[in-house]
Amino acid sequence: MTRRRRSQADRDDMTVEIGYALLSAFFLGAVIFATIAGPAAVWHLPRAVEKFLVVAGVVTAGVLAVIRVVHVLWHHGNRQP
Repeated sequence: MTRRRRSQADRDDMTVEIGYALLSAFFLGAVIFATIAGPAAVWHLPRAVEKFLVVAGVVTAGVLAVIRVVHVLWHHGNRQP
């Protein structure tokens, strides 16, 4: 089994795809965090509820960001001949 050498265009394509995956994951994570933890910043809630919302926002945003990166890169890999 031989592997062909990747061209500069292939390497550049992968670099752009990684950048897109990370940027879109960051944006998704920020939106999800703001959606879940936002009420803690806007309303006066009990301390335990505020802490729960922030922790839930961080965990959910992190998990979805990782899933987004894997999803984008997986589909990019499947597109390659």
